[in-house]
Amino acid sequence: MFRDDFVWGVAASAYQVEGTDPEDGRGECIWDVYAKAGRCFEGHTAEVACDHMHRYEEDYALMEEYGIPAYRFSISWARLIPDGTGAVNETAVTLYRNMLESMKKHHITPYLTLYHWELPQALQEQGGWLNPASEDWFAYYAKVVAERFSDLVEYFITFNEPQCFTGLGYMRAAQAPGLMLNTREVFEITLHVLRAHGKAVKALRQYAKSEIRIGYAPTCGVAIPATDRPEDVEAARKVYFGFYNETDNWTWNVSWFSDPVFLGSFPKEALEKYKEYIPEITEEDQKLIHQPLDFMGQNIYNGYLVRAGKDGEPEFVNRPIGLGKTAIGWPVTPKCLYWGLKFIYERYKMPIYITENGMSCHDWVALDGQVHDPNRIDFLHRYMLEMKKAAEEGVDIRGYFLWTFLDNFEWTNGYNDRFGLVYVDYATQKRIPKDSCSWYRDVIKTNGENL
Repeated sequence: MFRDDFVWGVAASAYQVEGTDPEDGRGECIWDVYAKAGRCFEGHTAEVACDHMHRYEEDYALMEEYGIPAYRFSISWARLIPDGTGAVNETAVTLYRNMLESMKKHHITPYLTLYHWELPQALQEQGGWLNPASEDWFAYYAKVVAERFSDLVEYFITFNEPQCFTGLGYMRAAQAPGLMLNTREVFEITLHVLRAHGKAVKALRQYAKSEIRIGYAPTCGVAIPATDRPEDVEAARKVYFGFYNETDNWTWNVSWFSDPVFLGSFPKEALEKYKEYIPEITEEDQKLIHQPLDFMGQNIYNGYLVRAGKDGEPEFVNRPIGLGKTAIGWPVTPKCLYWGLKFIYERYKMPIYITENGMSCHDWVALDGQVHDPNRIDFLHRYMLEMKKAAEEGVDIRGYFLWTFLDNFEWTNGYNDRFGLVYVDYATQKRIPKDSCSWYRDVIKTNGENL
């Protein structure tokens, strides 16, 4: 069973839902530039997205109607501080405070993420995360957030999925800002991000107006044991925290981004394997990164199979032929939620929230005017059963945030993929709750006992 105080919620990011307004003083972010260059599906941009900045009252009322008690959302750095540093946009302060007050009115607990990939373009033009000054830029941003919103927010998350925005954005050119830097430069970027995390935690605690709780939300595909044999479990654990990817994809990794944050040291395997690329890391760096945190977030969507080979070393196993895939092409692997939670908790001993999990479906409005998504319901049911199993075996899991509430702008996939519990007609902005929205309401109402 889940804890009596288990938190059920939904997750989203500012850029994917908010939209823009020419009168609000928002600055450009790197995704604005990336999308306007035509690098997203069919030239889609997030200029309107779900128009959440104008429709949040309607959206929070809908959350309340469907019994959703918690919302993990992010703030747009460029909306709040248009140049990334310096002057604060008071219009944005008012907007976000109004959003938070509306959440409170609708009995929704906010979980505020500082960074969900939206670096102000003004800072990217100064080198972005490759500039060592980025650590202090982010600390200043955290200070502003604490000063302006901590009277209304208890839970804060520093970074969402650093694996993605560092590797895909700066090494593989697959996301904003769309660069292909060399390996050493990308290692420098990750160190700046990790030190920025440490400085932000200190700033949040220093300037908070009330007691707050702080976490961090990395991600990664999960190594799933091919069988329950102890040797296969150990092989999967070794791969999950190891460095088996090619160098040009090394950021898709768990321990580099979590060991220094939660354990206070970088993984020795990485320091040895990549020693020619890694800049100097001092004891002061490690102390800065290893700030006291209250919880760990983890975004988990899918996994891959691993077994012990005849020589004792891990072997990667092909997924079964014909394995189900989601509309975005990701494999359906429910056991990843069990093994990911189990492995993460064993290593880091931190209270865990699943900060993202969900499914893109081929959704459309049926002839009866409703949106029927049985595949999503089945997907979520299977994954939640694995989460429940981990909880019953002693993993300290505190909550689950489903990605996502509204269909939205899915980064480079534009509006081609729908992850939401609520269908959005982008031409009219009409919201239509899907069958899965009602199903999730029942899960929340029973605290998962109906699973």
